[in-house]
Amino acid sequence: MSKALSRRQFLVGMGAGASMVALAACAPAAAPSAAPAGDSGSSAAPATEAVTLTFWSSFSGKNGEAETELVKRFNESQSEVVVDYQFQGNYEETAQKVTAALQARTAPDVSLLSDVWWFKFYLAQTILPLDDLINAQNIDLSDYQDSLINEGVRQGQHYWVPYARSTPLFYYNKEKWAAAGLPDRGPETWDEFMEWAPQLVEMEGDEMKTSAFAHPDGASYIAWLFQGVAWQFNGAYSDPDFTMRMTDDATIEAGQFYKDTVHEYKWAVPSKDITADFINGLTASSMMSTGSMGGINANATFEYGTAFLPQKYQFGCCTGGAGLAILATTPEEKHGPGMAFIEFVSNSENQVYWAQNTGYMPVRKSALESAEMQAYFEEFPQFKTATEQLALTKPQDSARVFVPNGDQIIGGGLERITVQSDDVATAFADVNAILVEEAQPVLESLRAIEG
Repeated sequence: MSKALSRRQFLVGMGAGASMVALAACAPAAAPSAAPAGDSGSSAAPATEAVTLTFWSSFSGKNGEAETELVKRFNESQSEVVVDYQFQGNYEETAQKVTAALQARTAPDVSLLSDVWWFKFYLAQTILPLDDLINAQNIDLSDYQDSLINEGVRQGQHYWVPYARSTPLFYYNKEKWAAAGLPDRGPETWDEFMEWAPQLVEMEGDEMKTSAFAHPDGASYIAWLFQGVAWQFNGAYSDPDFTMRMTDDATIEAGQFYKDTVHEYKWAVPSKDITADFINGLTASSMMSTGSMGGINANATFEYGTAFLPQKYQFGCCTGGAGLAILATTPEEKHGPGMAFIEFVSNSENQVYWAQNTGYMPVRKSALESAEMQAYFEEFPQFKTATEQLALTKPQDSARVFVPNGDQIIGGGLERITVQSDDVATAFADVNAILVEEAQPVLESLRAIEG
């Protein structure tokens, strides 16, 4: 159990919020406290009620159980704050509900926001800059993984703290690998996998019983998983300045490869649920999030392996997942408690628990280096792959994470080629045009906010 948080920590953290005059003005005024019953001249101080902090999140199943345990640990660690934990649906549903709640002024105090959503709330100036609160809580930012903590920074301020962070991994079914006579490792390159894949396909008459590989649909983040593939082919979705690159020859080549795996080579299939298909033996391999590992561990009846993503002309892999933010409508007296909760669930001890029970990467260096995690790596070497690959990853292109609905726009184009067998150049040109149009309001907002 993490050590209890002192009342002084909370009070200091609350005081830090007073410096955020401009954003605090967005918050509803706190209702005046009712006078204690009885003689107003009594010297006895009224009992202090615990602050209730509303927390919205997106995890269900095994990951939801682990998150419920973290909230329970926090509530039991001190008596000043009670976190009211409320599941809101997947990342998109949570963000949409937060958007609606902000308009209705019923927003939560703290919310989980995915890598493609937090920036939209930053642009709308509806999440708080956190550095004053971080300093008041004496949080050591240098202990967070550098590449992860830096993703939530704009103009030197932290707005989004890493919590449930992931990368794609290559997962493979060791039983099917062995049956095909393949070495017990992931393919080092896509060219190598092209040689292996036909041996992994299992047919029953004209029907494919097991595919060698499976692609997710747009709802299951095909645009996230294809990001690394685009880089591997020397392509990209966009440049940091929002110059769109979906029509680059290299990006089109990557898309043609994805299309051909399904419609030309016929060893890959589109899937509505790649994790379930992998667990049920319907596909021998797939790229999936590290955060899928908890469910696979709990439900797979076979031994599986994980590996770095295959290379083409170079290595490419992005980060993903979600972090935590405090909403700008949160009353000032809850700013400190909100930051204390964020620190608690992302501290070293709890990140060890979270990682081991979900598959998400520890966001703290001390958690990664702890004896508990090192022992876990010995027991589950599949998980160590993600931490070793992290050093080679980079943040995603702005087209997916900063353009409104960029994930769905790109994902729709990828579905056109994997599911409908559309011409890649045509589909990507359509996507590029939409991204260019949708990026304009973002650029205007950035100029207004950041100059």
